Formats: sequence, C-alpha cells, structure tokens
Amino acid sequence: MEPDWTCPFCSLLCDGFALEGGLALRGSDCPRARAGLAAHAPREAPTALVDGTAVPADEALAEAARRLGQWRQPLFGGLGTDMAGARTLFRLAARTGAVCDHADGEALMHGLRALQDRGQSYTTLAEVRARADLLVCVGTQAAAHYPEFFRRCGLDRPETPCRRLVFLGVEPPNGLPAHVPVQRIAGSGELFADLRQLAALLASPTLRDANPELAELAAALRAARYAVLAWEAAMLPPHGALAVEILNGIAATLNRETRAATFALGGSDGAYAVQQVFTWLSGLPLRTRAGPAGLEHEPLRFGAMRLLENHGVDGLLWVWSFAPDRLPPPTELPRIVLGPAGMGPRLQQADAARRCVFLPVATPGLNAAGHLFRTDGVVVPLVPVRDDQLPGVADVAARLLEGMVPA
Repeated sequence: MEPDWTCPFCSLLCDGFALEGGLALRGSDCPRARAGLAAHAPREAPTALVDGTAVPADEALAEAARRLGQWRQPLFGGLGTDMAGARTLFRLAARTGAVCDHADGEALMHGLRALQDRGQSYTTLAEVRARADLLVCVGTQAAAHYPEFFRRCGLDRPETPCRRLVFLGVEPPNGLPAHVPVQRIAGSGELFADLRQLAALLASPTLRDANPELAELAAALRAARYAVLAWEAAMLPPHGALAVEILNGIAATLNRETRAATFALGGSDGAYAVQQVFTWLSGLPLRTRAGPAGLEHEPLRFGAMRLLENHGVDGLLWVWSFAPDRLPPPTELPRIVLGPAGMGPRLQQADAARRCVFLPVATPGLNAAGHLFRTDGVVVPLVPVRDDQLPGVADVAARLLEGMVPA
C-alpha cells in the first residue's frame, strides 16, 4: 500500500489517500477518483499507431514530426497535461504558430474574461476550512463534479467554523454533513437576474419588491464573519463571465465592512496548469498564437471548436494524458494524438485512426511524476505509483520539436 497518494483526476488534487492491490483506492469513496483509476487498471501494451497500423515508437515520432511540419495553421487541442508538458508544448506552439486551447476552454474563459475586465480575488481551501462561516454554492451542487469538495472545506468536522451552507438556484446534493444547516434558495430560475438582485440588495437593503429569500441571504452575507461564494465554471450559462463579474462585485461590496471571497471550481485535467504556464511564458493566456504579427490573443475567435467548425486550421495535435476515453473531436483533419496507452485501441474502435498518428504517453500522478495547479491556485507535486516505461508529454513534445525540419 502506497501512502499519501495525490489524485490527479480533478482539480481538488486530494492527497492523503492510498492505493493498494494495484489501483484500488483506500481512504475515499470518491467516484471521480475510482473512475479514473478504473480506466487505467488494464495495463495495455503501449503501441504507437500510424493511420491505425502499429509501428515502432521512433517511427511514429518521426512521422508525426514530418506531418506537423507540413501544417500551415495547426491547432493544439485537449492540452490535458501537467506543467512540464505545458512548457514544452508552448515551445512547440511557438515554433509552429499553433493556436492553443484546452478541451474545457469555454468554461475556462468565464473566469479569465472576468479577470481581464474587472480583476478578482479568490480564497483557498485552507482559508475556507479555517474561517468561512457561510458558504454559498451559486448555481452548482459542487459535489456532483468535485465529490470531495465539502470534505476539503472541512464540513465533515464537527468543529468546522461553517454555520450555514446555502445552495442558490440548485438542489442540495445528498450526503451533506448533518451538523451543518443547509438551505436551498430556488430564486427565479434565471441566475443572472438572481445575482443582480442580490448585488442590489447588498447595496440597498430596502430594495422594493425583492425576493424574500434573496433579501434574507443578503442580510446573512452582511452578518457573516467570512462568507464564501463558490461557483463552478462548467455550470455557468453562456456569457458566464457576466455572472462571475457580479459575484466578484458582491465580494467587493461585502469586503467594505466584513470579509468575503469567491471560490472557483474548475481547471481540472491540467486546464489551470496550462493556462498558468502559457501566461507566465508569454504574458498571454490560452487562445493565443505566435503569428506573423507577433502574439495574437483572441478569446472568441481562437476557440478550438469554432476553429474546427469554420475550417480555420489544417491539422490537430490533441494532447490528453489523463483518461484514455477523452478522444479528439470528430474531424476530417489530419491528427497527431498524445494519450494513455488505452487511447490507441479506442481510436481504432471509434474509426478515428485514419489520418492519425497516435503516440502513447504517461499519466501524471499515475505512471509519471509531475506538477499541477489546484483549483485554488496552489501548485501540487504528483508522484507515480507504477512505472509503465512510458514517456511523458514533455518528452514526446520535445522529440517532436527536435524532429521537425528547420524552416
């Protein structure tokens, strides 16, 4: 049994668990961790593929480098990798002029655009655990996609400072701690309208015709010593950046007289890691390319699905090292795919191996070391629990860079 394993399968990056008997999880019943481990349980032979045919890894790498060098406008998609992989992919993107976007880029952009427009301040899991006496989950059950969230917030402990848990616009999930009072506020069914009214109530408690439950929530927020507004990027509607801006404004209003913060749930599968690495290397986040005019950042135009649908690219490099079933989106474009060993057979089964080079890579925190950004911005190291003799994304990307013919 290996103690203190850090789970890489969501951005909470929970540690203190153990694996025994291969990949059997001990210390948690998290369905997301169990599903991630189960997907990697069969130790499939790592086989590189060129157009569906098994070939030696070196031959596949050489062919991938040749094809990549022929593309005039590549798209680097998926980007499910760790910080080391992101650093090397950035160098490869700069060399090829690729547009880069994470598979969950649409959700990632909600928080980014709000940050670019107005700025924002977050809290950490440690602060929530130590100080938050009121936790409001806005438009999200939280535990549906982040099963360990409330435990990580300390709500499983009788001595938790949290005295109230509120769900705005959603039903509370099952299995919440019995010692923390839980309230559901249905609202109007329109998240933007409810947040605007809540913001108005904080600015003017005597607002006429206000929803009584929202008015009571506004009073509770003002009375709290440390209120936290949790939101989940993937659960926000289109134009979710507007909702994030309102939440940030609510926190700013409360901080004039008490303490409050927002907490974003998101950034799993390397999304935050890649975003942070690209930003500190170039000064610009994802959805940026190094083009003839220099660095170009287009958060709408450079969305991966938009580019694929509008035929704005001529090749796709898909990187997904966490789960073997997250295949590239269907496209007739030529593809280079970096993924776990089990992804190769899935590409063949999905009839997606044509015009495709598949290169097997290791998974950070499973059969490779690495570092990821947790959802609250903390960098967490990952250690492997087995050795499958597979290269990491950084190694393969570096080989691709070396194998490209100089322009």
